[in-house]
Amino acid sequence: MSLIVPSKMPAFLGSRYTRRIPSSAVVVKTAADLSGTLDSGKVYLIDGIIDMGNQSIEVPEGGLTLWGYSFDICKLISSEANYTMFTSPVGGSGNLLATDIAIEVTGTNSQVFDIVDANGFHAFEFNRVNYNGCTSLGTIDSYRQGLENGTGRFGGKPELTLKGTWVGGYAIYTSIVRGLTDGAYSLFKAGVGFTMNSRFVTNINVDLNSTVALLDFAPSNFPNPSSLQLNGCIVARNGVNNSSDLTLTPNITQKDLPSLFLNNVGLPNTIIGGELEISVEATTVIPLVSTYYDIAGTWFEIDLQHFDSPSNGQLRHLGKDPILYKVNLELIMDSVANDVLSVRLRKWDDSQGIFVDGRDHVRQVNSLVGGRDVAFFTVFERVELEQNDYIYIYK
Repeated sequence: MSLIVPSKMPAFLGSRYTRRIPSSAVVVKTAADLSGTLDSGKVYLIDGIIDMGNQSIEVPEGGLTLWGYSFDICKLISSEANYTMFTSPVGGSGNLLATDIAIEVTGTNSQVFDIVDANGFHAFEFNRVNYNGCTSLGTIDSYRQGLENGTGRFGGKPELTLKGTWVGGYAIYTSIVRGLTDGAYSLFKAGVGFTMNSRFVTNINVDLNSTVALLDFAPSNFPNPSSLQLNGCIVARNGVNNSSDLTLTPNITQKDLPSLFLNNVGLPNTIIGGELEISVEATTVIPLVSTYYDIAGTWFEIDLQHFDSPSNGQLRHLGKDPILYKVNLELIMDSVANDVLSVRLRKWDDSQGIFVDGRDHVRQVNSLVGGRDVAFFTVFERVELEQNDYIYIYK
């Protein structure tokens, strides 16, 4: 047996698996290294497990950047009661950026965040950050945008409250939640004055306890259609998926205008559209031939999502996207044998302030023995419906 010693160390030992320490780095070995007014021009490199005790970390107006090597070995922890880890100075904070660390705030009535944006145009971005056993994640107020990528919530009650006006959005990708403490709380919650002017989007993988909600948002928190996007989520309670569980999102449903729930397991999905059916038949009087009239009768709505019915027999699009729809129409019309009937789809174009007629669909009334003489219509059309456009059947 022979042993050959390479003349050079493998490249990955020197470049791929170690992080170069920049000259602007401050190596954090004790809580004292994160005390006082921190330097926004520095990277604070978390070296090991740092017990913050009762000392908070004030995020300066110019922002704060935290790095670690791994969330297994680089941690910020505190078990003190009534403690807040990240705070803002008078006038507010700038960007808060963190990568490859873990945070453990486990004391009674304690929380991770109580921060407010200095001017509403900063970012909160956490990449590969785990929250372990946290009593609460606290509150983030009026930031422009938030981003979580590869984050984990393990144990505790990691409720995060979003407060104030967010002019951007909040995105959570490839995130996992397991082993929570049961209780009357939610992972994400609307605080005082919360509005999200862009989107809240996530594909989170979460297993909740019996009484924990996924999110506690209301339609009023999202002024724009389709801006609450739960897309590709896997949601369970105690390991069981149940998309009919209304307590997962107690104050908003997949049918509400801000909601766009797609490709989820354990959550209901949004199906934009709906149906109208005749509940009470009535005679439509046609005084003049070759003239169109509204169809008489009473219509009822079935599962309208991002649509409503502003008047009897009308379907109105409330959203902004998509705008191309397929319309399926099934009609049976009673008339005099061998009469020729014609129907068309009519659209109100709200942006133009005009009605637009679809193509004619013509049928001859069948002469049926022992029953009503009727004409059968099966119609398929495509129609573009922008916001507040509506359609109805014209005869």
